[in-house]
Amino acid sequence: MIDEFDYKEPSCALCGGKEFYNPELATAKGRIPVKRVIEKADEYFNKNDLTGAKRHLEYWEKEARDLLDKSGELSVVDELLGLYRKNGDNQNALRAISRALILINELKLGDTVSSATVYLNAATTYKAVGKFDLSLPLYEKTLAIYTANLDSADERFGGFYNNYALALTDAGDYKKAEECYFKALSVMEKIKGGKPDTAITYVNLAHFYEKTGDTKKITDCLFKAYDLLNDEENVKNGYYAYVLDKCAPSFKYFGYDKIADDFFKEAKEIYERS
Repeated sequence: MIDEFDYKEPSCALCGGKEFYNPELATAKGRIPVKRVIEKADEYFNKNDLTGAKRHLEYWEKEARDLLDKSGELSVVDELLGLYRKNGDNQNALRAISRALILINELKLGDTVSSATVYLNAATTYKAVGKFDLSLPLYEKTLAIYTANLDSADERFGGFYNNYALALTDAGDYKKAEECYFKALSVMEKIKGGKPDTAITYVNLAHFYEKTGDTKKITDCLFKAYDLLNDEENVKNGYYAYVLDKCAPSFKYFGYDKIADDFFKEAKEIYERS
């Protein structure tokens, strides 16, 4: 199955907005250029250059620490969380979670949407390394903050429910997991440009129905995903290529080799053009 943070980079937690201001930041010796750092990281991700992204982000993580720029450091660490997870670097991923949670506390972010973004990323990482006992409380904390601060149609709920459903499936709570998948779809299907995200959830549902034994629904989910990924509205950028790359193994797993090969080929061509 595919979690959102394996195919979509989270927005930096502290790139701007009054809710992120804290007088403690005045003690910093300087500020790293967070917006430019994240934009450059996105360039690496769009080329599928994870080595370059790691080198870039770790450099700016150190710069932020040296400058005592905790806000900037948290934004970079949040990006590194997803990167370490993709690389299977569990040791650094767990280190990044620990540091991110410390920074949230030191910055006194409390129950803000910015802190929830980090909690969601941390929860997804805990799930990826098999620490379900630590991931579920963070998902629940994220849900409480989102519910209190966001409109129910906010697109962030789509990503949240998709990831939460994956964790619930692994924990064996199939009824609640299916409900979360449907909630994710109800949000994503209304978002302009959200077809790749919706396709991801249908692919995950195919794996879910295999696990629950409801095999008749697998083909339906896969072909809904296929139609969404081939929609003419999709922007053929690095993000779209990454989605193709992540969906392709699932199609191959279920026996649709030609579709999988076509997805891999198209993703490679997009990366080469980037």
